[in-house]
Amino acid sequence: MNNGEILVIDDEVQIRKLLEITLQSNDFLVKEAATGKEGLLMAANHSPDLIILDLGLPDESGHSVLKKLRQWYSKSIIILSVQSSEEDIVKALDNGANDYLVKPFRTGELLARIRSSLRHSASEENNSLIDCDDLQLDLTARTVKKNNEIIKLTGTEYTLLALFAKNEGKVLTHQYLLRQVWGAGHINESQYLRVYIAQLRKKIENNPNRPIHLITESGVGYRFVGKN
Repeated sequence: MNNGEILVIDDEVQIRKLLEITLQSNDFLVKEAATGKEGLLMAANHSPDLIILDLGLPDESGHSVLKKLRQWYSKSIIILSVQSSEEDIVKALDNGANDYLVKPFRTGELLARIRSSLRHSASEENNSLIDCDDLQLDLTARTVKKNNEIIKLTGTEYTLLALFAKNEGKVLTHQYLLRQVWGAGHINESQYLRVYIAQLRKKIENNPNRPIHLITESGVGYRFVGKN
């Protein structure tokens, strides 16, 4: 039985070996990286179910790696570090870490936190129906209804709207949206975003000139409002 794939980013050989033995004995697949650069590459290529990240990496700060991961990786990240100051813990959690465990650690506690994080991720993925007053999104069927009637969206329009709906209430920056929908090579192509936002507003808003769902945050990005 495979409980999922976990990527360990840690420069300590002994820690990686301990985690490999512990995780494999609990039916996890394990990938390993010794540097931040290697870890980012492996995360992009393998899309693991969870990442265990050390903050003290040889090539760059784990905090920096965490920020880079959170630009596109949405699954759970657990920090496993010797750094135990409140400042480091708060900084990591603010930068998007799901949990923080200080070395030396108990393997039983780590496994419990891994299981908890994976359950939370699975629960989020299974929540496929999003009800936003006059809009209803079915993420499994990839359909969108307005006032209970299906509206036709292009693939890109749907991807953009689903991204907004899953981040309801959050301000999503121009660069974040461009990276998520069109890829890292298009983060300066802001005209893409303007065109598709305008198209989406024509299809989902009662009055595209006075939107109630897709709200512009001037100079920053956009925010999606579901229920008013």
